[in-house]
Amino acid sequence: MTAARPLLRRAPYATLCDGFRWDIPARLNMAAQVCDDWVARAPGRLAIRDLSDAEAHDVSYGALRRMADGLAQALVARGVARGDRVGVLRSQGAWCAAAHIAIWKIGAISIPLFKLFRQDALVSRVGDAGARIVITDAEGVDMLAPLDGVTALVPEATALPEGRFETVKTGPETPAVLIYTSGTTGSPKGALHGHRVLTGHLPGVEMSHDFLGEPGDCLWTPADWAWIGGLFDVLMPGLAIGVPVAAARMARFDVQECIRIVRKGAVRNVFFPPTALRMLRAEEARIEGLRSVASGGEPLGPEMLDWGRYAFGLTINEFYGQTECNMVGSSCGALFEPRPGALGRAVPGHEVAVIDGEGRETAGEGDIAIRRGSASMMLEYFGKPRETAEKFRGDWLLTGDRGVIEDGYIRFIGREDDVITSAGYRIGPAEIEDCLLAHPDVSTVGVVGKPDPLRTEIVKAYVVRRPGTGVRAAELQAWVRDRLASYSYPREISFVDALPMTVTGKVIRKELKARAAAEGSP
Repeated sequence: MTAARPLLRRAPYATLCDGFRWDIPARLNMAAQVCDDWVARAPGRLAIRDLSDAEAHDVSYGALRRMADGLAQALVARGVARGDRVGVLRSQGAWCAAAHIAIWKIGAISIPLFKLFRQDALVSRVGDAGARIVITDAEGVDMLAPLDGVTALVPEATALPEGRFETVKTGPETPAVLIYTSGTTGSPKGALHGHRVLTGHLPGVEMSHDFLGEPGDCLWTPADWAWIGGLFDVLMPGLAIGVPVAAARMARFDVQECIRIVRKGAVRNVFFPPTALRMLRAEEARIEGLRSVASGGEPLGPEMLDWGRYAFGLTINEFYGQTECNMVGSSCGALFEPRPGALGRAVPGHEVAVIDGEGRETAGEGDIAIRRGSASMMLEYFGKPRETAEKFRGDWLLTGDRGVIEDGYIRFIGREDDVITSAGYRIGPAEIEDCLLAHPDVSTVGVVGKPDPLRTEIVKAYVVRRPGTGVRAAELQAWVRDRLASYSYPREISFVDALPMTVTGKVIRKELKARAAAEGSP
């Protein structure tokens, strides 16, 4: 297997599964996989079509490596060594790609960070990772200013060294990227992945785009590259396969801007989060010239699939996974007909099953799980051995989702935990509760997801005020928005006299979720 070539070839689905074997070399570094290997063969080949600035410009693999080599040398000069954690706080653009590549060249670990994060969210992640340097831009410098002991490195404002930086030798299990995911309890957990994580994504990315790598293909997503869906479902697979990736900043999804980007970037392959699809549908938008549209994060219904055929002239391919183990299930219109209500079938190389409480496969409803051996599976939760152990049941990684498998099709039923899925983001209620409890006028709070036709769920908070105070909902919403991510603030707040509690003092979220569902739209 050549790392930069597609792993799948057009063949019947059963043939692909039966003949698939992971062929991961003992020496593997993603910087070589997405950049160096291509420079050795075609340095002038287009890597990134950068539309993020006023003046669009193309970035070749050769130019991308020069950017990454200069950054790598600058990081080493600042004391960064193998195994160190380095943050990347940048929006879509060539420098964001170069930052991750530079970090991997050193043998260090990159940490994708959202530009939508606020101070508390950045502090918790950067602090947990022990990062001392964050690669960012001018806007990010201001965001990082309150973080003690953290140095901001802005490539555009720094005289970077010139010359080659030889990529260090690493293996598939060498830690490479730390992506934070929010759960229902405690602080956000960092899913630590090795250099094999990109190889693990390639079959599913190819499937979800009807065998990505056809002549003229060009990838884009409105999703931020700080999310695993942007970084490893689009950017890095595109670079590894040799498909140009369009980069365009979009702070808030806008239908007309989306259409403009697709046209200007000659985009043919798009990953649309479900919320983006709903917004396109709401404005009756049609986009011509696309060869494939993929979607993941939450299930699409049959009506959305029918609309996709009308709006794009093709079948939307749904895929399935999570930060801890991504791209393990997918639809593929070029291989088999989609089944409405199902998330697709297991991607070759990944064994997906529904298991019972004893870890045995079951034909009925159970826990959706992925068997160890998946190349996209995390190494561990960073610094959290107990939480890592709890994520597994025997040889199976638990997704936290309930479902059934019917004729090989994975059907999602519901989440076992309380993670809120809103506009494609997975939001942990505990972090929002902790933020609200820091407000001097809040006594107790419970946060749940409330069904919403556009975002799947919205964040709903039930708040008990401290006696004698009269804090308003707008003030608490601003409090959270200023401290966490702008997408995770509670869009609805209800003030109550008391919350349903267990005898040990824990909020019974199940009751709050039932209450929120019964309320209907505001």
